[in-house]
Amino acid sequence: MKASVWTRYGPPEVMELQEVERPSPKDNEVLVRVHAASINSWDWELTQGVGHITLGGRARPPYRILGCDISGTVEEVGGKTTLFQPGDQVFGDLSGSGWGGFAEYVCGKEKALARKSASMSHEEAAATPQAALLALQGLRKGGLKEGQRVLVNGAGGGVGTFAIQIAKSHGTEVTGVDNGEKLETILSVGADHVIDYKKEDFTRRGKEYDLILDVTSRRTVFDYKRALAPRGICIILGGKGRTIIGSVLLGSWIIGSRKVKVGILRRNPRDLEHMNGLYEAGKVRPVIDRTYPLNEVAEAYRCFGEQRFKGKIVITVIQ
Repeated sequence: MKASVWTRYGPPEVMELQEVERPSPKDNEVLVRVHAASINSWDWELTQGVGHITLGGRARPPYRILGCDISGTVEEVGGKTTLFQPGDQVFGDLSGSGWGGFAEYVCGKEKALARKSASMSHEEAAATPQAALLALQGLRKGGLKEGQRVLVNGAGGGVGTFAIQIAKSHGTEVTGVDNGEKLETILSVGADHVIDYKKEDFTRRGKEYDLILDVTSRRTVFDYKRALAPRGICIILGGKGRTIIGSVLLGSWIIGSRKVKVGILRRNPRDLEHMNGLYEAGKVRPVIDRTYPLNEVAEAYRCFGEQRFKGKIVITVIQ
């Protein structure tokens, strides 16, 4: 089978399309013929060695083939699987199953997958798992409810565009923050207000929010204190490690009744099924900026690293 393979940390050029052996599913796995996969920040960070060690001065990539968010058709099932049969169309996050989505076939634990909505394209399904579940679970952790004033920082990316739509489906007033090039997209998915962070600091506008979902945290607890309403809560979903740790450790005693928490992704097929329901109800649509074929994964990574996109970047494996 064909796969985009990498053997060392570095620029996108380290990825090459190669012929590799097709995997076989273990007892608790299914073999999926991949129709589409998407790039997440985790994929990008892996290529840069973020959060991984080097031994003897040499980089040691943990996986040969990246890509965790996939959509495809079950080709073969392991001996102890019970949830799927060959021919089922599925999608999910394989970051806990060895990755491998940028390939024609991949094996994944059956509990990492859910059935794809019949009305959802494979590209839309592949754009959903990590981004949508981070948004959904982050908003839940923040106690999302009708009538709240919600702000999403980093609103023009995959997580942000899902978060806006989910928040609006609960009857909230949503403000989206990102660079000026993404504001039109943010409005198109339902945001009531937009802020260009290059022109205005949302923490110094004199506005208070009941819930802040921060996808790209670079803020201090003092910033959050200015922007949060009394008893408001900020959920941090991404950003620099030191900033996140500092905000959580200091937030409990600096900002009083306001709270700062970190959202952690939980791979939950039931939440994927919940996203199917929102999609079928017309409440959520994945935003896909562009698609690339499997032989152009390196170019897709270059685009991702330069942040030249809105929503998600998808790799189409089967045309």
